[in-house]
Order: sequence, then C-alpha cells, then structure tokens
Amino acid sequence: MKEGYIPQEQRKNILLLTDDIRLHSGVGNVGKEIAIHSAHKYNWYNLGGAIQHPDLGKIFDISEDVNKVTGLTDSKVVIQPNNGYGEAQQIRELIKKENIDAIFLITDPRYFAWLFQIENEIRKKTPIIYLNIWDDYPAPMYNKAYYESCDALLGISKQTVNINKLVLGEKAKSRIIDYVPHGMNTKVFYPISEDLSEYKEVVELKNNITKGSKEDSFILFFNSRNIRRKSIPDTLLAWKYFIDKLPKEEAQNCYFVLHTEIVSEAGTDLQVVTDYLFGEDYKNVIFSTNKVNSSQLNYFYNVADAQILLSSAEGWGLSLTEALLTGTPIIANVTGGMQDQMRFEDYRKQWYTPDADIPSNHTGAYQKHGEWAFPVFPSNRSLVGSPPTPYIWDDRCNAEDAAERIMELYQMGPKERKSKGMKGYKWAIGDEAGFTSEHMSQRVVNNLDKLFETWKPRSHYELINTNQVEENKLPHKLIY
Repeated sequence: MKEGYIPQEQRKNILLLTDDIRLHSGVGNVGKEIAIHSAHKYNWYNLGGAIQHPDLGKIFDISEDVNKVTGLTDSKVVIQPNNGYGEAQQIRELIKKENIDAIFLITDPRYFAWLFQIENEIRKKTPIIYLNIWDDYPAPMYNKAYYESCDALLGISKQTVNINKLVLGEKAKSRIIDYVPHGMNTKVFYPISEDLSEYKEVVELKNNITKGSKEDSFILFFNSRNIRRKSIPDTLLAWKYFIDKLPKEEAQNCYFVLHTEIVSEAGTDLQVVTDYLFGEDYKNVIFSTNKVNSSQLNYFYNVADAQILLSSAEGWGLSLTEALLTGTPIIANVTGGMQDQMRFEDYRKQWYTPDADIPSNHTGAYQKHGEWAFPVFPSNRSLVGSPPTPYIWDDRCNAEDAAERIMELYQMGPKERKSKGMKGYKWAIGDEAGFTSEHMSQRVVNNLDKLFETWKPRSHYELINTNQVEENKLPHKLIY
C-alpha cells in the first residue's frame, strides 16, 4: 500500500478547477498527474473546463482507470465537463453535493475573478488552494486581491513565489506559500537509448526528417503554440543567421522542426516568414502540424539535438521540461520560469532564488548555469500591458545572440551534446529540481496536509479602517 494511504471514505474531497484532465493541455496534464499521484490520499472532482465542451452535461468516473495506473482499488476521480471553469452558483451546489473540503485552482487568475469575488462566503467553510504562475515583473499589485483570496499559494516558478510574497507583503505570513514546479510523467518523457524497442521509431523519424542522410545531421526542435509571445519569427531569424555562417553542404544537413500551427490569429503566418527568410535554396525548415500523441512527441525530443524557446514572456515553458526529461539540451530566453530550468547559480553557489534586490536574472546578474542550458539573455525590457494586466515586462532577446548559442551547440558534436543533455536529465529527475510527476504531486500533498492541519476558517466579518489608505508602492527595485 502506498505510503500515506487513506481509505476512500476517510479522504478529503477536493474540487479541481482547471482544464478537463483528459485533455492534452498544459494545465490539464498537470491536473491529471496531481490527481493520479495523490489519489491514495485525496478524492478529486474535476470541473473540467473547455471552450464549447463536446461532453457538456455528462459526468465521467475515471476511478477504475486510475486504479489500473496506481494499483489502488478505491481511488475516486470524477470529471464533470464544463464550458469554462465554472460560476458562483454552480460552485455552491458542487460544494454541498460533493461534500467538498477544499478548492484547488490551476491557470490564470483572471479566469477565477468570479470565484475570488465570493471568497468571503467560500472560505468560511472551504479553503482555496491556488497553483499559480506569473510571467514577469514588475510585481503585479493588481493581482493582490486575487492572492489575498487564497489560503495557500503554490508557485510554479521561483519567480512566482517571490511575486506572491512581494505583492501580499505582511499578509503573506498568514498563508502557505511554497515552490511547486511543474513535473512531467517520466514514463512518457524519457531518454530512448539504442537498447530500447522504441529506438527504431526514433531512427525512422530521424530518417524522415533528414531524408535518409547518412551524414551527421543537426536537428533543432521547437514545440509550442503559434502566439506572439513565443517569438517564433525571431527564432526563425536566429536559425537563418546560424545556417548563413555554415558552408552550404553543412547547412543542407541542418534541420529545424517546428511542431506548431503554421497560421494563427494570435501569432502570424509562419509559412510567409519562412519563404521570405529562406527562399528556394533551403528546404530544411519543417513544420509538424498534425496532432501527435505523447509517445510520438517523446520521439521528437529524442531525435532533436536541442530544444529552443525564445519566448518574451513565459511563466514556465513545459517544452523545456519535456526536453530535459529526454536528455536534450535547451536553448532559452532568460525570463520567467525558464530560468529555473537553466539552474543559475548565485553568489553563494546556490540555485538562484529571486528576492526583492534581484527579482529576476534576466539582467544577467548571474552567469553560471547548468551545462545542459544555453541561455540567451534579453537585450531589452519593454513595459507593456492591457486593461486586465496594466503593466508587465516583455523580455526580448536578440536573434543574433540566439544564433550564437545554436552555433555553440552545433560545434560541440553529438556526443558532447548528449553528455550535457543527460546531466540536465539527472538533475531534472533528482530531488533538488524534481521536475517529475511524483515530486510535483508529493509537494502538493505536503502542502495540502499542512493546510488541513493549520487552516482556520475565514472570519464572518473583517473590520477595515477606511481612514487608512494602503500605499500601493512598488515592492522591489526596477533597476538591479
């Protein structure tokens, strides 16, 4: 029996508000892994969000499937498909009907504004736990009411933990705030060596990409959505700068595979960009647009010599985590949670943790990092915003700098690249990083246990001195 096992009827019931955990979205996968790996201790009810959900009106009990995966006989994991993440009366009814002991949130806080508006009512009986993330500074003081509406804030990135504390100020002391980075399933993403049966699939995929070339090829991989902040045109430009420095014969044996949509209203027309940059002379920019399952995606990472992600804003960057778990080096812009995965080392020779003095390493304060990482430091920070998020930095890196990192990897050769990638793999699955489903879920369980042991219901009323106006000042340096 798994350590900490509690019989089903004695478990706390947790309402999970996020994507339908059967879907292959980032937060959906995270929610699924947490539910599966903690099913021995908690019962989960997922109000599974989607846009125009095709299963609306149905309820799915996937407990038997979870039992098969976990070896349990009495798990309880139920999914109720929903358009969006819920609304106030629906949550009230579910709390009563399913005897809910806590609400667990995953995704952007603006999707839960309706829930935070009734937190005074909810938290008198039911605590709210928020697995949250924020892309960048300045610390979003406009999120303060959201953070104050939660009893536990689990930050996916070290930066998010720091932001939660900076924004809450003294009120941070009355809440559980902890670091719970994303973790992926190591039975899905893993290095495929020659002795594994799947290796033939990797070889076949490589042959399809390189058109059967017998010479040593170099393959760069990109896996993410075609949206503006992913900076895909800049990434293509970096690839252009890189191949232009190579002799033609070598350039023709270098391949850039992008698993993304070619055209997107939220991004751009990547085919037009590619045609403009590369013309007829170079045909090795390859778009993978078909949906692939997790096994096939694992093959792509294993084929790749490196994974690249130059997002100007990125809370975490799951494709980097997936690459690390396959032993593949990463090239990434130093921003948001991506810098966690590069393991920068501070002046104490410790894994860098943001604070009010150096809230982010996007300025390059610390240069030493894990051997598996090839960081590209932003060349500028632009303060952008919108009505819901009035200010946030946009960290833009230079395509020429990214091209240099690609060249650095290229010149190493396959053995050295693989050696560095495997060092990243060992770190990622180890206890310090713990970017695995098991580590992530155990961190969640530890915090849930602590919450249920210490939680005090919200008081029925709160006295506010309206003669005192709280100063809304910036809680950290802007230049550092």
